[in-house]
Amino acid sequence: MARSTFSGFSKDFAAFFRGLARNNHRDWFLPRKPVFEEKVKEPMRQLVEALNVEIRRFAPLHVTDPDKSIYRIYRDTRFSKDKKPYKEHLAAHFPRQGMGRDGAAGYYLAVSHKALAVGGGVYMPTPEMLRTLRNHIAERPAEFRRLIGSKTLRKLFGEMHGDQLSRVPKGFAADHPAADLLRYKQYVFYVELPPDLVTSPELFGEVRKRFQALTPLVDFLNAPLVAARPKTRMEDLL
Repeated sequence: MARSTFSGFSKDFAAFFRGLARNNHRDWFLPRKPVFEEKVKEPMRQLVEALNVEIRRFAPLHVTDPDKSIYRIYRDTRFSKDKKPYKEHLAAHFPRQGMGRDGAAGYYLAVSHKALAVGGGVYMPTPEMLRTLRNHIAERPAEFRRLIGSKTLRKLFGEMHGDQLSRVPKGFAADHPAADLLRYKQYVFYVELPPDLVTSPELFGEVRKRFQALTPLVDFLNAPLVAARPKTRMEDLL
């Protein structure tokens, strides 16, 4: 049923991004904005809707509004030396409901003329979030190792990604059983697949199976973050 709601990306999709990569400026983009809307953004919206149907089965709290899921193509150049106004890919995120886009672990995908990117986990945690995650991992190192060592996960993504400290963070013993895991500043699985998949009938299935494989890890990472979330009081709603 989910497949029927996703018509796929056409060859025009790749042509648009190849052109944008060569001409990343307003004069080129604005006349072609209708092409972007029809050949890039609308198919991505259909893909998010189709994935929502599947996600409802294995991660229902990550079903998301397509209009909120899809990132803007416009870059924020205020603090960047790179002043190109447009991203040269289109991405979508499936956050946990009620936690915001950056407040918990979620699922991610991006399409471009260069790759199909799929990933999930916690990418840019705040210091408070990272402290909560490290405490959770420190209390359950065997469970976490089992999750990140899953044969299915490793086959579909490879090793876990994430910047690491040179030593165990303060508050944890240097010989802690999870010392190597506590040094991570991010907990992410991410893979870039061949660009031909973007315009292939296999796209939907490749993304879906990777999201499903990530679910036990995403749930593990979200458990302490959800528990630490301030509870809404009835008087705050009045």
